[in-house]
Parts: sequence; C-alpha cells; structure tokens
Amino acid sequence: MSSVFWACVVLLAYTYAGYPLLMRLLAWRRPLPAARSAQEPMVTAVLVVRDAAGLVRAKLDNLLLLDWPGDRLEIVVACDGCTDGTAAACRAVGDPRVRVLEFNARRGKAACLNDAVAVARGEVLLMVDVRQRVDPQALRALVARLADPAVGAASGELCFEDPESGFACSVDAYWRYEKMLRLAESRSGSVVGVTGALYVLRRNLFEPLPEGTVLDDVLVPMRVAARGGRVVFEQRAIAWDRASPSPAQERARKVRTLAGNFQLLQLAPWLLDPFANPLWFRFVSHKLLRLVAPWAILVLLTATCVLATRGSFYQACLWLALAAGLLLLLARVLPALSRSLPVRLLSAFLHMNLYSAEAAIAFARRDLTRLW
Repeated sequence: MSSVFWACVVLLAYTYAGYPLLMRLLAWRRPLPAARSAQEPMVTAVLVVRDAAGLVRAKLDNLLLLDWPGDRLEIVVACDGCTDGTAAACRAVGDPRVRVLEFNARRGKAACLNDAVAVARGEVLLMVDVRQRVDPQALRALVARLADPAVGAASGELCFEDPESGFACSVDAYWRYEKMLRLAESRSGSVVGVTGALYVLRRNLFEPLPEGTVLDDVLVPMRVAARGGRVVFEQRAIAWDRASPSPAQERARKVRTLAGNFQLLQLAPWLLDPFANPLWFRFVSHKLLRLVAPWAILVLLTATCVLATRGSFYQACLWLALAAGLLLLLARVLPALSRSLPVRLLSAFLHMNLYSAEAAIAFARRDLTRLW
C-alpha cells in the first residue's frame, strides 16, 4: 500500500508541478525563438454560432474594428440551425465584408467550420468564438508570428474581466497557471492546444474536421504540428471574457471539454503514437495525465486512510487532507478567505479534478450527445 501511495504522489507531482517546471527549464535553457515582423495578408475571420442573436452584432462590430486593412479582412459567419434570427442580425450589419452561411438544420460546430473554411478567401484564418471581445491589436500580434515560416499557428491569450468575485477567483487562478505552462511550451517548442476563442493558422494547414469533433482547438494545432509546423502562444493577443461565477456554470463547460479529450483519442488515435505525433510527450504530460489525476487522488486518499494506522507520517498526511477540505468549506462562508491565492489554487485544483472524473463517467456512458 505504501508503494501505491508514493506512486500516486509521484504521478500527481509530475502532472501539476514536474512537467510545468520541466517546460520552464527547457524554455530557459533551450529557447526556440520565432521571428516576428509586420505583414498584412488577406485574413478570413471564421465564426460559428448557434442561437446567438443577442451577442453576434457586438461580436461583428468588434471584429470589424480590428486594427487591420479593411480590404484585407473578411468575416464568414456560419449559423448552425439558428432559430432566433441570428442570421438576420448578421446581415443587418450591412458590411460587405461579412458573409453569412445559414444552415437550417443543426450540424455541429465542426461541420460548420469545415464549410466556412471551404469558402474562405484569406491565406490566414482567424478563429474566434462569439462571446469574447477581441483586443483591437490582437490580430496584428498573431499574424506577426506567422512571419516565421516554421510557425503554422499562433494562439492568443484569454483574460477575464472582473475575476475577483466568487468562484471566478478560482477560474482565474487556473487560467493563470495554464497560461504560464503554455508560454513555457511555446518558448521551448510548441503548445499542445490553442485558445479556441482566438487563434490564427495558415489556411493551407487546415484539414476538414471529423463530424462532431468537440476539441477542434486541440485537434487543429496537433495536426499543424504533425505536418511540421510550430504552434506558438502570443501573450499580446488578448480575448476578454468573463469567468464563470459559480461551480455549476463552469462545470457544464469543463465536463464537455474534458470529455472531448476522450473523444479525441477515438477520432485521432495517432496522437498516442510517439512516432506519428511529434508532440507526444507534451500531449501525454499536459492532457492525458490530467485525465488520470482524479483517480490517482482517489487511490491516494484511500491509501492514506489505510496507512494512517501504521505511522505518524501518514497520519499527518490524512490530517493535511482534512484541513484542506475544512479550508474550502470555510471559504464558502468567508469571501475574503476565498480570494486568497492558496485557497483559489486549491479550489481550482479540486473542481477541475471533479469535472475530469465526471467527464470520464459521461464519456463512458456515451453521454456526449451535444455537438457544441
């Protein structure tokens, strides 16, 4: 049982601390710089929406105000079975740069992405989501990274507006940790995923997605890497969002996303082949081990309870786990405590692992029925 205990400790320590530290070390000792330079190729912004009449006008206005020559930007909006007048709201913008693809039946984001890219005229694709507000300089910062011929895709950064309240504190803490890791991966080679709300890629590197794909923001960059291109992270390109104010709202989004990782292994089994996937080590360390982590935590707690009767060290570990649980309970009634960094990190760690476990169960039950 002690061997099981220490095996779980090592796995969790590597997943959440060892691998990020390794990436930071590589970024420091063996950085791979990428050239940047100003350029203005034709860009097609691709936006897939479903029943977003209340959001799409503001999003289109936001994209049309990007710092980019007007004659070198087009926007393709794919309306996926919208029933609330989303397509009409898009056309009401009245700008010839906005092209609307309206599908009467719901087909899913992946199918709509394929059709939108098929009609795109730009040599660079700007992938965005409807909810987030894109900084005016973001597109210029992202395209500058494509000046390096080795770079095939560049991811922007997701920042939260007003994250200092309620559960949003924990979501913001998780994203700060995740961005630190992505920055280290980028500086030492490639990231294994991009920010779905804001990234660019060379159009000739886009391959049609399998129908029903949930994590296009992982599969697309992994395909770019498989074709020899780097996938980098650009901090100066920002998309602004609002963090989920409650665990229930964040749960719906994260369970779907994490379940998408399991689906991804079905759709692209080559990701598990170190000879076919040049980012295999990073993919396993960054993505797959996090899917194993909640079960390792469960086994670790069980082993700790068993071993607590055999020595003071394991008793201390058990008391530490109980103290962490009590701290999270107190944070629910003491808002000032919930905003402290240790509690924010602990809350994010707990909830993300709970969501991961639920995602595994949902996928095992084939409860991945939503295309969005």
